Order: sequence, then structure tokens, then C-alpha cells
Amino acid sequence: MTFPDLPTGLAEALAQRGYDAPTPVQAAVLEPEAHGRDLVVSAQTGSGKTVAFGLAFAAQVLGEDGRVNPSDAPSALVIAPTRELALQVSRELAWLYQKAGARIATCVGGMNPSQERRVLKSGATIVVGTPGRLRDHLERGALDLSALAAVVLDEADEMLDMGFREELEEILDATPNTRRTLLFSATMPRPIEALAKRYQRNALRIATTGAERGHGDIAYQAVTVSPSEIENAVVNLLRFHEAETAILFCATRDKVRHLHATLQERGFAAVALSGEHSQSERNQALQALRDKRARVCVATDVASRGIDLPSLSLVIHVEIPRDAEILQHRSGRTGRAGKKGTAVIVVPFPRRRRVESMLRHAKINAEWIDVPDRDAILGKDRERLLEALLQPIEVQDGDRELADRLLAERTPQEIAALLVQAHRAKMPEPEEMLVNSAQAHRADQKERHRPGFEDTVWFRMDIGRRQNADPRWVLPLLCRRGHITRNEIGAIRIGPQETHFQIPRTISDKFAEALVRTAGDESNGGDVTIELSPEAPRDAARARKKGAPNAGRKGSPYVKKHRKGNAGPGKPKGGKPGNKPGGDKRGK
Repeated sequence: MTFPDLPTGLAEALAQRGYDAPTPVQAAVLEPEAHGRDLVVSAQTGSGKTVAFGLAFAAQVLGEDGRVNPSDAPSALVIAPTRELALQVSRELAWLYQKAGARIATCVGGMNPSQERRVLKSGATIVVGTPGRLRDHLERGALDLSALAAVVLDEADEMLDMGFREELEEILDATPNTRRTLLFSATMPRPIEALAKRYQRNALRIATTGAERGHGDIAYQAVTVSPSEIENAVVNLLRFHEAETAILFCATRDKVRHLHATLQERGFAAVALSGEHSQSERNQALQALRDKRARVCVATDVASRGIDLPSLSLVIHVEIPRDAEILQHRSGRTGRAGKKGTAVIVVPFPRRRRVESMLRHAKINAEWIDVPDRDAILGKDRERLLEALLQPIEVQDGDRELADRLLAERTPQEIAALLVQAHRAKMPEPEEMLVNSAQAHRADQKERHRPGFEDTVWFRMDIGRRQNADPRWVLPLLCRRGHITRNEIGAIRIGPQETHFQIPRTISDKFAEALVRTAGDESNGGDVTIELSPEAPRDAARARKKGAPNAGRKGSPYVKKHRKGNAGPGKPKGGKPGNKPGGDKRGK
């Protein structure tokens, strides 16, 4: 399929950029049924949606001659969640509308607001900005929306997640009722549906997220590792692929900070992007990636919004994404504009089932592989070195003289070996990984036991989540009742109606005797029944599923009815729920 009839300026711009056929989302917004209508578009990152909405509102921006309609006020407004995405959109629209004579104004945080106001006053055809800065210009009278013919909400779901509902509503309420509203969102949760219902009329729904294009250019892989070896796995994945640019996704700022420092220490040219970095630091990091001074970016999800690096070919999910949508958004940083990319999910052994479920939900077929070991990485290094050295080159006279001198001093084999060593010395050393096997899984589980908890006994309490049981309340209660310290309590498993916990076998008898002595003393939680458990919590749950007679329920010989008048864990003696003694969940 080719592009339909377009204004001359847009057609020339697309041809100049090498666009010979529209992507699915671009073709959909150009269909006759979409002309002039409000649109709700589900499209993944990397699907060409910026060009799509640029083409969609062309009729509202350009006149019959294909040139911009003369006006002192903007004809189109694009709202994006982050500064980086707004700048990216602005660059895309700039080349698309350059030949048509459009002026693009960008209004984002971190830029000079006075300069932005001057650009708006001088007459901008299309305004692109973030919600907060646009609202600021609107309230100051610098942004005139009286002539607006089209408004685009790009990544609307992310803007609502970031808390921009109030800003969006204020901006949309200031636009003419005759405007077109184009809503682009990777997902369509209920808040997006409500927004569309309030601000759109007879909107056409377009969904391209299920098309092959969504992740057809991305090869998905998943590797299982011991939780203690995640960083080693990341090092080996980076070394194996040696991508021109790679991005590593983490869930928190702390993880970004730690992993960035670790990679720098091991010799990688890495930068970091997270909410704790200033706009200047983020600009410097992105420029370092574009200039090839850095090849690895460690980032959080929100900080990565709007990153568009043509050389990005590898995405590593260091920490598992929250859901399938975030998985696809992260991965969509690569495999863009027809280029191939690889997305690797690092999966700790205990989390494999969750990741498999997420992949099924996203309809992604990922290849489960082992982390590349040292031999595989060195083999790749040899292939890359041979490929680089066998490329045709032009030899200058000075280089030829140096080569002759080296040949006079060393044999060709020695020179080749020195060259290999020099090449390898620039690269971080691969890490030794545990063998990914059932034995390794068991060894990992064994290593995760806290010292002194290799042999434990399970006890149970007759309270659970339904009685507001909380580890911050349970932990000090066990210390008072059993005359032990916090460090002598192992894993705590809170179920719906009962709580199980571990005590080292060496002190279990002493603990049980103390329970008997403190029973009935309400000031120390003596009205809560604590006793030896005949089975581990997982076995008790399995017994209930199989229909064991009242196992773990009221009437069971192991669960006593809560005493009438017992305050329960929500109101422990000596304080209100907000004043519970501190503590944390153990053995998790």
C-alpha cells in the first residue's frame, strides 16, 4: 500500500525521508472514514504514530494550496507527557511540515519560558508541549487557543498515570467546541474511556496494537538466573550483544543508581536516567548516547519516555515490568522504523511463572535461553574482531612504514596476537555464571536461607489478613510472647485467616514453653492463640484445596475461635494501628 493523495509539501517530505508506504496506524488515520472525525487510537510506541497524527490533522492546518492557513493563533496542539517526548514530536513535525511553511513552537519544562512566549506571540502553526507548561502559558495569556482546529493527546494513558488530569481538563476546556480531538494511547484503561467520552464526539476507534507490527521487528528473549546473579547476567548480555546502544530498565531510582555505578566500575561507558536527575543532566546523558561517548543507558520507565535513539538495538529488562503494557512500551524503544532489535527479560528463578503469564497476555513468543557464558562471549569477540580486521581499508604511507617496522621486529603471528590482546583489553571481562539447571535452582534456594535457619519448625497464629494481621504488629508480638529476639524469627506467611512463621529447631522448645507461660496475658497479646503447626503453610493450603475436612478453618482442631472482645491486630494493646511497633516481613 502507498500513501494516498497528500498535500505536495507533506508528500515531498515523506519521500525525502524514505517513506514509501504507510505503517498500519498511518494508513488507518488516512482512511476516508477517519477524515474530519475525532479519533481514539491504540498504537504502540515505534508504530509511526507521530507521523500518523501529523498527517491526520493536515486538513485542519493546511489550506487548499497545501500551505499553512495564515493565523496569529495556532491551528493544532499536541500534548505529550514528558519533555523528551515533546521534543521528539516537535522534531518529527518540523521536518514533516517544513515544506508546507508551518512554524512549530515547543513549550516544555526546563526551557526559557520567556523565549517560548515570544515564539507563541510571533505566530506558531503547531504547538507541542507538556501539560504543566502549556497550562502555565494558557493562564498567563500567552497561549491563544481560540483558533484551534485540532488537539492531540499523545500517550494519554501515561499522562493520566502521572497525575496530569487537572491540567489536561483545563487545557481542553479552553479549546473551541468545533475542534477535532485525537487521542493516542498504547492502552485504553477506564480513565481514558472517561476522557474520550467527555471531550470527543462520535469518535472513531482505531486499534493497531494487536498487529504484527507492534513487536514484529523485536526478537524477545528471556533468561532465568539466580537472584544473586542478576548483575552478572546483565554484564554478560551486554558483552555478548555488544550493541551500538543499549538501554537497561529498572523499577526504581535506587536500582538505577546502583547498576549505573556497577557498570561504570566494570568498564562500560554508561549513563543514567531517572527522576532524580536534573534536566541538564538528562540532556547531557542523551547527547552522550547520540555522540557514541556512551553506549549503555540505565533508566526508569518514566525517565525513558520520548527517548528516540536510532542506534538503539538492545533493551534489557533488568527488573521485571509491572505488566504487559509496560513490557511492550519498554521494548518498543528498539525495533523502530523497520530496524531489528532485541529485548531480553532477566528473570529470577522464582518469577518465571509470572513472566510466562505476562508474555502470554501480551501475545509475545519469547525464546527462553541461558545467559551467555564466557566461552560464548569470547567466541563472539573473535567473530567481531575478524569481521572488523578483514574490512577493506586505505593504507597511508605512515601506517605502511609502521607495519614494515613491526614485521621486522615480530612475526606476523605475534603481531596478530598483540592486536587481539589490544582489542580485548578495551572490553570488560565476562562473568562466570552458575549453570542454569535444576541443581542450580536448588543450590540457589539453599543459599537464600539465613544463617541458623537451615532447620526450622513452623508455628501458627489464629489470625490472618481478614483480622488485619500485619508483620509490623506480628513481629514484636512474637518477641513478647516467646521471649525471643527479632533475629530468631524466620519467614512469616500471612494467610486469610491464620499466620505461619518459622522458629529455629534449636530454640523451638524454649519458644513453645514461653508461649504457655504468656497465654492469657492480654497486655502481651496473650489472647491470640499461638501453637505448633502440624504442617507448613503451603501444605495447609494444598490440603484445603483438596477438600481436607476444615483444614485451617473455623472448627479445625488447629484454629481456635477468636475470643469475644479481643481487639485483634488492628488495635493492639498499648497503641492505635498507626502506632504499631516497627518490623518487616522476614524470609521473603
